[in-house]
Amino acid sequence: MALRQPVEIRDVDIDDAPRLIDLWQACADAAGDEGSEAFTQQSLWRRPTEAEAREAIEFNARAHHRRLFVALSGERIVGAATADVATLNPICMSKVMIVSDLQVAPDFRRRSVASSLLGVVATYAAEQECELVVAATGAHAKEPNRYLTKLGFSQIAVLRGISVGKLHARLATKSSGSRETGRLLAVRRSLRRRAALRG
Repeated sequence: MALRQPVEIRDVDIDDAPRLIDLWQACADAAGDEGSEAFTQQSLWRRPTEAEAREAIEFNARAHHRRLFVALSGERIVGAATADVATLNPICMSKVMIVSDLQVAPDFRRRSVASSLLGVVATYAAEQECELVVAATGAHAKEPNRYLTKLGFSQIAVLRGISVGKLHARLATKSSGSRETGRLLAVRRSLRRRAALRG
């Protein structure tokens, strides 16, 4: 049995950007091996430039109570997780820790990297007096969902996504002429009933 190398968990540094890009790319490539169901998750991945990754790390570092933890084995980043403090809802001060972007390099899976990251997240959640830890994963990410279920995470929500442009277009179509669309559908139903009676 091979010995597991201990991983070091620390907060992200701006200079981690290129290694984080490599980690995300490796995880996206591995998701492609999970079949056609993983296509949706994989299609959300777009390889950023190093400058964009650095800018994103700085942007997220400025967010209130948001932290990105990285797991290192030697000098290599082998895992990452984002932890965000929020309230359960906008009118209640019950705090929750939202874990997202839990990534583990494919060749480091099943080596306690995710549990080490989640242990640090749990400590941070306790420090922030959070009552609940919530994890957001891809709908078709079978392995992460199984792992979180084994730890005791229950499904409590569904996240859905749409591009901003598509949402605007759909809402504009829905609001403009919806009365006319209703009339058109009523006329079509009436014509179908008449045709059915005749024939």
